[in-house]
Amino acid sequence: MNEQELSQRLTVVGDAVPKGARLADIGSDHAYLPVALMLVEKISYAVCGEVVAGPFHSAQKQVAKSGLTEKIVVRLADGLEAIKRTDEINAITIAGMGGTLIANILENGKTQGQLTGKERLILQPNVGEANVRLWLQKEGYQIVGENILAENDKIYEVIVAEKTEQQQELSEKEVFFGPYLLAEKNNVFLKKWRQEQQALKKVLAQLQKAKVIPEEKVAEIQKELSWIEEVVSC
Repeated sequence: MNEQELSQRLTVVGDAVPKGARLADIGSDHAYLPVALMLVEKISYAVCGEVVAGPFHSAQKQVAKSGLTEKIVVRLADGLEAIKRTDEINAITIAGMGGTLIANILENGKTQGQLTGKERLILQPNVGEANVRLWLQKEGYQIVGENILAENDKIYEVIVAEKTEQQQELSEKEVFFGPYLLAEKNNVFLKKWRQEQQALKKVLAQLQKAKVIPEEKVAEIQKELSWIEEVVSC
């Protein structure tokens, strides 16, 4: 396996990992990402964290098959509990989970001391990207890059962040769409939000037919639809 054989989604995640990094890949599944990065000498050390036994054993087998057991450690642990201080991790990847779960993993890691603030975070939420951005802003991280891509009929966003002394102040729209993605508005971004626009219109129509209309929820969706309309019609 080499980096070229990674899915496009994981390739974009891997591209944001700094050269020579000591990486923690949380929810590593088959350890594809750290193995690929190690084989092209992009990283110097990696920890693969898995909370479920099946993927944990799959990751162990992949690392052993690739002859990398000296450089990649696979641990059965919940979230950032996979990281030990002696690992000296300076990059963390969390890919393929919901945004709320990613934010919870980061919050727990901060509380328990595994997340020091010195790490570059490369995060790929499947849904709930705004929850990730809100957490990053609250904790003093600067979003330094974003990517959006389509693969296998799904659209993915990748958010890259680093802790800074100056807090990044994102507008509501930037939290919702992503500051870099909103500025670029590429074709994949527009496709995603046109799809979301149609989905929200259906939800709104259903809510408005309810016997008791949830006014707060309706107002929230109407606000989001107005933002989307503004963005996709530009």
